[in-house]
Amino acid sequence: MTTTTLTKQPAPAASAGTVPYAARIDHVSKSFGRPGAQQHVLDDISIDVAPGEFVCLLGASGCGKSTLLNLVAGLDAPSAGSIETPGGRPALMFQEHALFPWLTAGRNIELALRLRGVPRAERRAEAERLLELVRLGGAYGKRVHELSGGMRQRVAMARALAQDSQLLLMDEPFAALDAITRDVLHDELTRIWRETDLSVLFVTHNVREAVRLAQRVVLLSSRPGRIAREWQVDIPQPRRIEDAAVADLSVEITEQLRGEIRRHGQH
Repeated sequence: MTTTTLTKQPAPAASAGTVPYAARIDHVSKSFGRPGAQQHVLDDISIDVAPGEFVCLLGASGCGKSTLLNLVAGLDAPSAGSIETPGGRPALMFQEHALFPWLTAGRNIELALRLRGVPRAERRAEAERLLELVRLGGAYGKRVHELSGGMRQRVAMARALAQDSQLLLMDEPFAALDAITRDVLHDELTRIWRETDLSVLFVTHNVREAVRLAQRVVLLSSRPGRIAREWQVDIPQPRRIEDAAVADLSVEITEQLRGEIRRHGQH
């Protein structure tokens, strides 16, 4: 019988030295449904995310990217294998901003701070600091309906950062935005990642977005999701989505992705 564990370990003491990974996904598989009628979604996935590393999970729709992110977030348990996040529970940012419309931008962030145990007297100043970090200074009192789509995602990012986790999980957070707004937020995310030393595990089906952002791109095959290939992205940051080096690597990854889709279509 396979022993399945999902562990959230406390960070080691400083004397133990540097933590070797921000997340360890070790031979993880996931199935849904009843025995005998199960849908096998993920198969034997192993990925380490290093401290401060930006990793993109890439694949066609339905390959299990979001399922894997939910497992790392602790929202579900794997059917086999183990997941460790030594720094504690990760922060999670979804495709939809999921802000509470009856709260202001600042109060949405303060809610995350309250859940984290930040004293009430300190919350407003910290919320305003986080709004400044995402370039929304002065928006504390704005309600959700007063914000553009890009501004809402900035508030959602600030709320995720308010959780004070060293690992940020992002599930296609810019997919619903127009190209220009998405490009601006790519710049902002890259800046924040570099300023905060966060580790980021970012799900996307957009090849150029993955190459624009990531230090490493992991391609998943489809049904069940398996690691098909990885690329180290050695293009210096900051990058532009139209850069020749970004375009060249995107072409290579796209060809591999198309091959995975063709193989899946033949079954």
